[in-house]
Amino acid sequence: MEKCEGIVIRTTNYRESDKIVVIYSREYGKIGLVARGAKKTKSRLSAVTQLFTNGVFTFYPNRGLGTLQQGEAITSFASIQTDIFLTAYATYACELLDKATEEQQANGPLYNLFYQIIHHIDEGYDPQVLTQIFEMKMLSVLGLYPTMDRCAICGQTEGRFDFSAYANGIVCHRCFERDKYRLHMTEKSVKLLRLFYIFQLDRLGNINVKQETKEEVQRAIDTYYEQYSGLYLKSKKFLNNMKNWDELLKNKPEKEDGD
Repeated sequence: MEKCEGIVIRTTNYRESDKIVVIYSREYGKIGLVARGAKKTKSRLSAVTQLFTNGVFTFYPNRGLGTLQQGEAITSFASIQTDIFLTAYATYACELLDKATEEQQANGPLYNLFYQIIHHIDEGYDPQVLTQIFEMKMLSVLGLYPTMDRCAICGQTEGRFDFSAYANGIVCHRCFERDKYRLHMTEKSVKLLRLFYIFQLDRLGNINVKQETKEEVQRAIDTYYEQYSGLYLKSKKFLNNMKNWDELLKNKPEKEDGD
């Protein structure tokens, strides 16, 4: 048997009472395990195989799916489990990690990053900013390396910058005419985009970013992912719909008395 610390990033019903759980672990990277009887309420594996659960798992490895023998939960991230918006952000982070990684390729720093993202979402930090940081950090895992420290065309480090998916990074004002479809961004949005790419989460303090700035940053990230990543994630579409619904509710005029 093997033992690992990990987080459940995907679950699938299997047969009448079993589950297939995908765990991203510190020691082995992504592993798929059959959890026999986990769908039964009284099963000892029921609680520890819930999505987002962080725990220590003991399993029999196999070339395909291994077999989960037992698990001990460390934390279930209760805030995420009980908030539909936090669930949407955390689910997207799980699916992005799942789609971007191969099985059984250990990556301790990536595990630590993912744990911090989920932990901070659960702790009440801005989930949109956290997922944007995660998206930028996941680019290197996908083999994508946008130029963020200088102009991607001429190499200049000073001036005004926009973001160009075509040029694979930020472009300075001297090169704006080289890409008429570049994304116009404020100086603050460009700085945040660059910061998210190099940011170390253990330095995370209070996050306070204006919504319009977050939306500018998100447009740049989404444009880049659409052009280069080849990923089309259901959780991303659901998350975008959730944001739209939230905006509609916020902007809905209140009824006056007697209406």
